[in-house]
Amino acid sequence: MAAKPETKKPEAPQTATAKSNEDGALIRELALLLDETNLTEIEVERAGLRVRVARNISIAAAMPSAGYMQAPAAAAPVAVAAPAVDAAKHPGAVPSPMVGTVYWASEPGARPFVEVGTKVAVGQTLVIIEAMKTMNQIPAPRAGTVTQILVEDGAPVEYGEPLVIIE
Repeated sequence: MAAKPETKKPEAPQTATAKSNEDGALIRELALLLDETNLTEIEVERAGLRVRVARNISIAAAMPSAGYMQAPAAAAPVAVAAPAVDAAKHPGAVPSPMVGTVYWASEPGARPFVEVGTKVAVGQTLVIIEAMKTMNQIPAPRAGTVTQILVEDGAPVEYGEPLVIIE
């Protein structure tokens, strides 16, 4: 009797369900990493699979609150139809030198480094930006008066995002 040759079945590739579960776990892991590091987006490539996870920051959260932006009320009325000015293009804008979380005071409940109307000198601390668990003091690049504060305390900021306007 001749022995029948043994045929091996090729190994079946992962099923779509198993692969999608792995992908979902990777996405959840990246989303947790975003929250832990206060990043706004992260991209990873593994075995030919590229995954990008980005945090959706709403305009309302990124816009400064009325209390931070406005100087004390003036007697002169303000024109309602004034065109919106891009704060990043303002010549007195101080941009963020890094990605991180902004803190206006040295600790919770402490007096802020600057407020609207504060006169600052070159090198005076304007704000602290926490990046990778390191507190970085951001100095004033020029002397003048703080006319607008453009981000809220505890808010995430991107590189180049305007923090304050000094005139």
